[in-house]
Amino acid sequence: MTQLLYTWDSMIKGFDAVVARRDDQLHAVTLDQTAFYPGGGGQPCDQGWLQYGGQPLPVQQVKKVSGEVWHCLPPEVTLPGKGEVVRGVLDWERRYQLMRTHTAMHVLCGVVWRDYGASVTGGDMDPLEGRMDFEFERFSAELVHTIEAAVNQEIEAGHEVTVKILPREEAFAIPDLIRTKINLLPEGIKEVRTVEIKGLDLQADGGTHVLNTREVGRVRVVKHKSKGRINKRIYVAVEE
Repeated sequence: MTQLLYTWDSMIKGFDAVVARRDDQLHAVTLDQTAFYPGGGGQPCDQGWLQYGGQPLPVQQVKKVSGEVWHCLPPEVTLPGKGEVVRGVLDWERRYQLMRTHTAMHVLCGVVWRDYGASVTGGDMDPLEGRMDFEFERFSAELVHTIEAAVNQEIEAGHEVTVKILPREEAFAIPDLIRTKINLLPEGIKEVRTVEIKGLDLQADGGTHVLNTREVGRVRVVKHKSKGRINKRIYVAVEE
């Protein structure tokens, strides 16, 4: 089973690893450890390179299958064999943008939950932009402006962002741990990773985040629209 370095330390930019398995059909390898996030929870997978044989092999896609993280390489490159040592290097600019965006989405979720008690019904993100759906019956430009101002106030407050892994029973004893309308955590999971924005938000989450909300930068609501009677969508951009 791959050791997931990003679980505890989202600031790792490069790491050494040993190839555990290779799949010629998938043209991918698994490693004994990785800092590449395989995607999930609306956050895209990381990209980057595996340094092998003096060459940077582009990692175009990363995906998790049965607990193993597969690093997919271009079909024209030679896959490193089992037991070979490689160095993983993240496309850090892209990853850091995703971390800032993901944290911004948590701040948005925390503000909306705190101020309006609205559950999340969906979400997605790309570097420096994302959208989140909430269970609102009524929505207006004035309300969106108020939400944007509150989000930026919390970002500027400089809240610390921390990660914990808790036994399932302990995690689910936390009120409002799941902010989505539907609980997406698998029934068989024994431990739950939580991400807390101190004083604002605490959720079950598997993605990567910055260490302090000030790293996010200013957030703008660029669009909003109704997706149904009680489903409203907010689009945000994170400024460079």
